[in-house]
Amino acid sequence: MGNNNETLATDFIFLGFSSLAELQRLLLGVLLLYLVTLSMNTTIMIIIWADQSLHTPMYFFLCVLSFSETCYTFVIVPKMLVDLIAEKKTISVLGCAVQMYFFLFLGCSHSFLLAAMGYDRCVAICHPLHYNRILTWRVCAQLVVASALSGFLVAQVVTPLIFCLPFHTSRKLNHFFCDISPVLRVAFTPTNLSEAISFTLGISVLTIPLMLILISYYVVLAILQIPSAAGRHKAFSTCSAHLIVVIVHYGCASIIYLRPDSSYSSDQDALISVTYTILTPLLNPMIYSLRNKDVKMALQKAIRKNVLSQKVFQ
Repeated sequence: MGNNNETLATDFIFLGFSSLAELQRLLLGVLLLYLVTLSMNTTIMIIIWADQSLHTPMYFFLCVLSFSETCYTFVIVPKMLVDLIAEKKTISVLGCAVQMYFFLFLGCSHSFLLAAMGYDRCVAICHPLHYNRILTWRVCAQLVVASALSGFLVAQVVTPLIFCLPFHTSRKLNHFFCDISPVLRVAFTPTNLSEAISFTLGISVLTIPLMLILISYYVVLAILQIPSAAGRHKAFSTCSAHLIVVIVHYGCASIIYLRPDSSYSSDQDALISVTYTILTPLLNPMIYSLRNKDVKMALQKAIRKNVLSQKVFQ
């Protein structure tokens, strides 16, 4: 490429948060959130794995969700922490492609996993007597594998499509990680192609799983038909955690990926991205598991057992 304004880029430069003067406080805050997120998700996985009473489809999906969230933050947050203290906030083209690949793989898998969890709640409320017969371990594993394959296919198609494009010599990304829109903005690509990629991704990864969740939530009608107030309350509390996670996840992602290119705002995107890359993985175990009576009882039992074993060996 002999053009002066066109080259095969060797490094991208992150500009996200570069306008913030007090980066040290931000670094400390992000680091604390990251450590809390890791510890909470790890705790959830250990408790579900160790307690036999939690070996049910619902908690199997929660364990997979926690594992997915842990990997998801690991793709973005460590590099972000390094860049907050580094003078030169760069990433190679290969590194950027790898980060985008795993971000798409885990993020898209997460969307379809939420759809699978919606189906789980639907069966639990509408067919409680046949729950274990419908959601066998084989079916649960198939749903998780299908979610992972969906994320894999999206990442496998979108990432090479973007990185086969030529890039400007100015490779400054107004973001803190290699998301689709910032990378496309430093590539030589027609606006309609950029919008087509984002729109297609949004339809396949956001709209389809969300439609599946909405279809599953005909359980709302079942909730209204439950005669006892206690039964309705239990059914609603079963769904409420999933609905909160769905609203946060799909709400943030829809603002970024299902809007016209003309309304693009790098500052807004960076702020929203912080929500679903750092805050959402922290909120999910709190909303979904630690407020759950069974999980809290299992956690208390594990703590008592650990304390008792320490007294025995003293």
